This record gives sequence, C-alpha cells and structure tokens, in this order.
Amino acid sequence: MQVIVRDNNVDQALRVLKKKMQREGVFREMRARSSYEKPSERRVREQAEAVRRHKKLQKKQMQREGLLPMPKKAVRPR
Repeated sequence: MQVIVRDNNVDQALRVLKKKMQREGVFREMRARSSYEKPSERRVREQAEAVRRHKKLQKKQMQREGLLPMPKKAVRPR
C-alpha cells in the first residue's frame, strides 16, 4: 500500500493511509487474528454480518423505490 505525501503534509497522508487500511479490512483482520475464535462464535458473527448486510441492501432498495426518504447529502467545505 502506498500513500503520497504532498507539501510535507504528513498528517493528511496518515489520514489517507488509515482510510485505505480501513477499506481493505486490515484493522478487522488484525483484531480477528489477535486471539482464537471458536467455530461456533465465528458462525454466529458471520450470520449477524450477513443479516446486517441484507438489512442495509433492503433499506437502500426501499429508498430507491421511494418508500423511504433518501439520506441528506453532507456538504463539505473546501
């Protein structure tokens, strides 16, 4: 993974690196590998994640169909 530091702005480069690592799932994997997880706990966790993903997809689909209001877009100052 590579991050370019522009104008000696190391703080911004660190933020970008952390965001990239978050997207790749590095932190989640580090936490998972730090200790043993029983197979039964793993099944429960994976099932809960699947339910969360399904609910999120359902919510997005209902928003697209107009049954739920669309989320408000945040305005970022530059």
